[in-house]
Amino acid sequence: MTPERRAPTGTDAGVSDPMTGRLLDGRYRIRGRIARGGMASVYEATDLRLDRTVAVKVMHPGMGDDTEFADRFVREARAAARLSHPHVVAVYDQGDDDGIVFLAMEHVPGHTLRDVIRKESPMAPGRALALLEPVVSALAAAHRAGLVHRDVKPENVLIADDSAGGAVKVADFGLAKAISADTQHTATGGVLIGTVSYLAPELVVEGRSDARADVYAAGVVLYELLTGQKPHEGESPIQVAYKHVHEDVPAPSATVDGIPPYVDALVARATARDRTQRPADAGVLLHLLHQVAHAVAAGVWTDPDLEADLALRPSAAPGPVAGLDVDTAPQVFGASPQADGGEHAAWLLPAAAAATAASAVDDRTTAIPREPAHQAPAPPGPPSGPSRERDERPPARPRRSRRGPVLLAVALVLVTALGASAWWFGWARYTSTPAVLGMSQGAAVDELEAAGLEVEVGDPAYSETVPAGKVLSTDPGAGERVLDGGTVTLTMSLGKERYDVPKLRGMTEDQAQDALAELKLDFGDSTGRWSTTVPEGRVLRSDPPVGTTLRPGSIVDLVVSKGPQPVELRDWVGRSAATAQAWLEERGITVDASRTEHSDTVAEGDVISMDPAGGSQVHEGDTVTLVVSSGPELVAVPDGLRGSGVDAATQALEDLGFEVRVRNADGYLGLGYVWSVDPESGTEVPAGSTITLSII
Repeated sequence: MTPERRAPTGTDAGVSDPMTGRLLDGRYRIRGRIARGGMASVYEATDLRLDRTVAVKVMHPGMGDDTEFADRFVREARAAARLSHPHVVAVYDQGDDDGIVFLAMEHVPGHTLRDVIRKESPMAPGRALALLEPVVSALAAAHRAGLVHRDVKPENVLIADDSAGGAVKVADFGLAKAISADTQHTATGGVLIGTVSYLAPELVVEGRSDARADVYAAGVVLYELLTGQKPHEGESPIQVAYKHVHEDVPAPSATVDGIPPYVDALVARATARDRTQRPADAGVLLHLLHQVAHAVAAGVWTDPDLEADLALRPSAAPGPVAGLDVDTAPQVFGASPQADGGEHAAWLLPAAAAATAASAVDDRTTAIPREPAHQAPAPPGPPSGPSRERDERPPARPRRSRRGPVLLAVALVLVTALGASAWWFGWARYTSTPAVLGMSQGAAVDELEAAGLEVEVGDPAYSETVPAGKVLSTDPGAGERVLDGGTVTLTMSLGKERYDVPKLRGMTEDQAQDALAELKLDFGDSTGRWSTTVPEGRVLRSDPPVGTTLRPGSIVDLVVSKGPQPVELRDWVGRSAATAQAWLEERGITVDASRTEHSDTVAEGDVISMDPAGGSQVHEGDTVTLVVSSGPELVAVPDGLRGSGVDAATQALEDLGFEVRVRNADGYLGLGYVWSVDPESGTEVPAGSTITLSII
């Protein structure tokens, strides 16, 4: 996976994505998008055949049209699938569904090492080493299998939730390259792809990678864990790449206190600019890391033996790399950053330019001993007499002496002419570019034209140091030689690159992430909040709030609605319906209390039952139905009982559900007729009540 930006799983983050809900290869049902990179997006999906959750990596539309790129995608997927290691994200399947090229991989619910760095860094050495150890272990397995990852960074290290065991796994072997002695160039037709903050110097200069490039990136990650910041920063990815080549990674202890010297030494060893000084592969780095971790766990502050083992071998410090000057680097780096840009940009280095830069790494002059000119044998000594001198003198000698001055004069003329030509063509017809940096455009144009130069205005650029409307740079640069009447191109400053946080309220989380990406702002975390005004899954607000001006790459967190807060119902059965209704309505819940029933056990006006029942969760706007007691059912005592026979009266009352009690009236005569009824006839009493008959 390429988790440049991760969205929480289980949300509606992908509701606006056309991939959501799609069935790939008749097997993988796509759910929400959980990550997005420069070349592909990763989705949570269900493997319908094996009934399990997987992560599906889908190439961005259009990239699959490039046959070479698609073939490389498939080839490298197969290479990554060869790895079987507890700290490597497993690759299950690969396919092509109607032009959609995809990988099915292990799903790791959780967060990335980048999230840990944001929350915990700078962290203690023991914690940093514990987090890095499984990463290096995974890289060691890859190196043993003949694979180089080539894109080691915190975003590609996944940490499972505690519910999933908290496992640490390395993801995205999409840039992996099989190690081969004769195929060390990059896999994209001689161009370099990688994340600039973690690029080894040889990748920048030569476009070549081996296991030691992964070791370098792991060392940069360790530095970031220890300090909370990257070792090399710059206004552009080109400047960062330049620093990787020309500057050593500083000691973490220079930024953060409490770091033992041998931890500094481990970082220096892993990030040595001279790759021959680095551990040969991640297996060797893992061994060194274990040694350092044991020393940290033992509470040792200094360990001379360990520091000596880790120390770099004495060698000449690497010199500047010709062809990679920070001002001319745009001529070497021939492509643009990926869409997500910023500090995670991937850059392309033409292979030819890389080869040129590599060949010019050492531009020191070497003195070559000068060989002595061939000399003729010395002439014999002078003769003893004048006659012998005249006889033996060569007849041509006077002619040669006359030709010598002529030849010398010709040589001097030629040298003078050549010198004059060289002076003219190499110097005299050139002038120096005036220094106009920081001037307004008008003033700069006047200055350059006064020097006899033509002026062009190129595309403007952002700058953290040069105010808007002022000259940021010139080509050629100030003081450089330019032909008289030549052209100088001005680059005007746009000022500091800043973007206002857009209005995100009401958007889905995925839409909000897209809006932030368009403004070169990075999505951080999302937090759920209850809301009665914003539907569930929509953005409530951002942090920083809308309108806040930020630098590119700044983190923006989102607060996402969880919908209305649920209310747990009290059990109102047997209690006052009026009180229950007031309590529910106070919480925005609609009450239906129109239904009443007779009850012999529940007093009139109290609740007989409720739907939903007490203890249930409801939300504002939901309806709760109350069944209210109207008291027991009343039955009228029938008329005509007085004067009737006791048996007939008893039968009539029992037919109405009454209980009957018979007693003798005062002055009882034994006639067996009803003298009085209690309660009296016509009185309404609850069904089942006892009616007393007095007989005479």
